[in-house]
Amino acid sequence: MSRRSTGFVGVWAEMQRQQQRQMEAETRRRRQEAQQARAYQRRAAQGHREYRQAEALRRTEELDARVASLQGLLSSGCQAPAFRVSSLMRREEVQPFAPGPLAQPVAMPDFSHYQTQSGWTSNRRAQAQAEARSRFERDWHAAQAAEAQRRQQLASYQREHQQWADAQLAEVRRHNAGIVQVTDGVRRRDPDSVMEYFSAALYASEAWPEGFPRQVTAAYDAAARQLVLDWELPAYGIVPDVKSVRYVSGTDQDKETARPVGQRRALYREVLAQCMLLVLHELFAADELGALESVTLNGFVDGHDPTTGRPGQIHLATVMASVSTFRGLHLAQVDASSCLADALRGQLSARPDQLSPVRPSRRPQDVGNRVVAHGSDEEPDLYDMDPIAFENLVADLFRAMGMQAVTTQRSNDGGVDVDALDPTPIRGGKIVVQVKRYRNTVPPTAVRDLYGTVQDAGANKGVLVTTSGFGPGSHTFANGKPLELISGPELVDLLHRHGLVGRLGEGGRQTAAAPTPTTPDTRLPHDYNVLGMSWTGSVVLDVCALVCRGNRVLSDDHFVFFNNPRTADGSVRALAPTAPDKAAICVSFDGLPDEADRFVLVAAIDPEADPDADLSAFTDARIRLLDPRLTELGQLEVSDGRPHETALVLGSFRRRPSGDWDFVLGGKGYTGGLEELVQDFGIQVD
Repeated sequence: MSRRSTGFVGVWAEMQRQQQRQMEAETRRRRQEAQQARAYQRRAAQGHREYRQAEALRRTEELDARVASLQGLLSSGCQAPAFRVSSLMRREEVQPFAPGPLAQPVAMPDFSHYQTQSGWTSNRRAQAQAEARSRFERDWHAAQAAEAQRRQQLASYQREHQQWADAQLAEVRRHNAGIVQVTDGVRRRDPDSVMEYFSAALYASEAWPEGFPRQVTAAYDAAARQLVLDWELPAYGIVPDVKSVRYVSGTDQDKETARPVGQRRALYREVLAQCMLLVLHELFAADELGALESVTLNGFVDGHDPTTGRPGQIHLATVMASVSTFRGLHLAQVDASSCLADALRGQLSARPDQLSPVRPSRRPQDVGNRVVAHGSDEEPDLYDMDPIAFENLVADLFRAMGMQAVTTQRSNDGGVDVDALDPTPIRGGKIVVQVKRYRNTVPPTAVRDLYGTVQDAGANKGVLVTTSGFGPGSHTFANGKPLELISGPELVDLLHRHGLVGRLGEGGRQTAAAPTPTTPDTRLPHDYNVLGMSWTGSVVLDVCALVCRGNRVLSDDHFVFFNNPRTADGSVRALAPTAPDKAAICVSFDGLPDEADRFVLVAAIDPEADPDADLSAFTDARIRLLDPRLTELGQLEVSDGRPHETALVLGSFRRRPSGDWDFVLGGKGYTGGLEELVQDFGIQVD
């Protein structure tokens, strides 16, 4: 049975990692500013042609640098300092008391400065002396009062500082005591402490480049002194698909040369092997207390199994390494793939780019005791939380993610529940957050209202957080706008990732475990086809499907797109494509509702990937009809895109009276993107 630990060590390690990411972001910002300055100088000194050639060369150099970074991942990662729990200890020191101007006593008046020799007669001199003494006494009393007030303020300030210092020291000592407790637990081989310690080692690591995932699930077999982990590996997209960029002056365009497929596959496989060895290196290097005799490591990616179409974790590598064997390796000189497969007797997918899985030898849930994760046993039900407490929890989440966040007053808040500020350079800024503790789907009007609030507040982004979910109309309206929609399951996952707690109803937290073949939600129909979509050009598209009767979609649920990847009955779902396809849809024509007589395929520009693009680069498009074994049954040609259009009906399959389905070529384009297209099919986008 799983138990959610408080995870304070992992949370603190993650906070350190966030600080590192902020420093890396600042470095990137400075580098980009320097690049922009150099680019401006080049534009001023060179002609347009020379500038474009220089930019193409710069892009090529960046691609080469990314590839070199991937090739040297293991060697550079091994140079990072080993994790030590002492790095998490805080120094018991606080800012000293600094009273400022209050430290200076008020100057008392000097009577000698008030004496006067004016007056020729004794009466006039006596009168002058009396006036001087009166002024002196008045100023002396005022100075005494000011001094008494200064001492009172100084004493109050000292008390406040002492209270603050005591609280700071108490917090530091509590934190350090917790670190010591975990360290003692590791010495005793306590499973919870061991898992917490080594999870923190992976979270705090400086060896991983920005953009690499850090998701880990772990369990510890104390009797065998074996740590068993599932570790997320980077996806195939980590390897650039472009090899070089060349400027063609005749067309005034950059021409990209594709990286050879074989070279890209080989590099991706090498990256995965390096990742596995690097995780083992970091774990054994962090084991200063001798808790590990061996490590079983399983590397996975999130995706769809190409043989079954089921989503879940797909294991691409697995290895069991003992400490004696691993420490005999010279990682700086090994070939990562050979080392993993031969020296350590591990398994690495022969075709990880196609998500060909391997069978893990041991999983964390097989160990027989608890599996580490962030959170706690008694997690509050988000549905039943007090509304103010729920808003405070969301504010805590934003703060845990490295932002500044405060809840607003209950009245006159202008439709804002939480004000947040992301300090990240370039992409950061003001964020307005609305919180809705709903059980039913959030209506599109709420998303539209949030967009208006973002514009009125002059914010960089709006975030709508709910315990329920959003319909296709909401996602379509938000697409391409500075809006982010966080559903209930996504909220629970974010809470747990950042050391907070919460669940949705009695079912608790939704886990990301791979579904079993008997789960109705993920089971593919017995008779289905895969529609693989390919095209030339670098334009990034979202390929979607609509199940219709005539020209109207049956319901919002029958619109399959990036935020609704399957219909409720499972007859239509999005799949991960396999080369040469760039998108794929699985459909069981026999499983479509009886009232459906059209199955429509559409494509739209991804406004986040390229907001200024249109479909003029959408050429040589075709649909491949595949059977469940991905054997090609035929091809269907699709009309090319046209300038200024951002969405296009590719074509539709129409049910004939005989029950057969025939393909009818589309071609209708839309300048208003996916939003305008789906409105044409009856989906409401407020």
